[in-house]
Amino acid sequence: MTARRKMNRAKGGSIVLAAGGTGGHVFPAQALAGELIRRGHRLTLVTDSRTRAYGGTLGELDTHVVSAASPAGRNPFKKAFALVRIGLGVMRAFRLLRHRAPSLVVGFGGYPSVPTLLAARLARVRAIVHEQNAVIGRANRLLAPGTAAIATSFPETRGLGAAAGRAVCTGNPVRSDIADTAAATYQPPGPTGEVRLLVTGGSQGARTLGRTVPAALALLPDALRRRLLVNLQCREEDVTNARDILAHSGIAGEVAAFFNDMPTRLGAAHLVIARAGASTVAELAVAGRPALLVPYPHATDDHQSENARQISAAGGAEVIAETAVAPETLATTLSELLRDDTRLIALADGARRFSRPDAAEALANLAEAVISDSLNASVTPARAA
Repeated sequence: MTARRKMNRAKGGSIVLAAGGTGGHVFPAQALAGELIRRGHRLTLVTDSRTRAYGGTLGELDTHVVSAASPAGRNPFKKAFALVRIGLGVMRAFRLLRHRAPSLVVGFGGYPSVPTLLAARLARVRAIVHEQNAVIGRANRLLAPGTAAIATSFPETRGLGAAAGRAVCTGNPVRSDIADTAAATYQPPGPTGEVRLLVTGGSQGARTLGRTVPAALALLPDALRRRLLVNLQCREEDVTNARDILAHSGIAGEVAAFFNDMPTRLGAAHLVIARAGASTVAELAVAGRPALLVPYPHATDDHQSENARQISAAGGAEVIAETAVAPETLATTLSELLRDDTRLIALADGARRFSRPDAAEALANLAEAVISDSLNASVTPARAA
């Protein structure tokens, strides 16, 4: 096949995206879908029953639901049930792939992607997986041996093993409305200005942040409390208590279980307190906002700690362990950080340097390189941690 014919095939191929579950898998899939559509590709989405209705670009795709479940855990009956569901999902995905005859399948991790990627192996369809975290997830670890490439989000990824030679660092694509915040230059609050603080625990909230942060803010010096404007996203059961603490402490702001305009709030923030999920880290980096990260200690393989370590090592965030997040210690940290404009600017600059604003384009380039058999000529290898 000539180089021109290979490129034409790459530019107009049919591609299947396999994604489901949490926003951490959905957001990069949505960003890639938008980029591939702009390049003229025909897309099909395969997902699981938990995510039948997507918004945005994914919601416009031809969508098929396959059964999937995690076989993790010790209960033998649940394991057997999960394997049966995966098997049924593989059969349905295999029929779909034979009917669609795609040039490529792209999986975004999590067990909803497993049936489709296994079916791709059976149908002899090329596949790549995208790993959002700095530690490869269990599903991607299972699927990696049968793929043409593994796209990583972090410069170093732990657990790649024998697949390290096929790992390519593309970055983690973020939603377009988050990417738009990159245009806003970071400006610190100054010695007397309003201090805008954004606290978010991700799509599911975070009990530790929702309960500890308000208590810590109440301990700040009076002069600093009067300058605060807090946007606090937490679990529904913690909303009332958090509101009461802020109100009794004379702190202005808004508390909710979900914010529809998170990109706007992120772009306006002087400091973000957050978990260290992959999407959160990528969005903070692209937006170029200083952050105090509190990794969730029970994440699989402690991947949030590794996510936080890497952006911190690049100078883009401060990190504090959950075991150290007592109101008194957190108040001391915040008091020092919020009054140090030089440090805030340095963190913002470090976050931007760590970012990959071209991640959607890089992932699309990788997809086309695999389709056109030009992988080695167009990508930058990742490093195994």
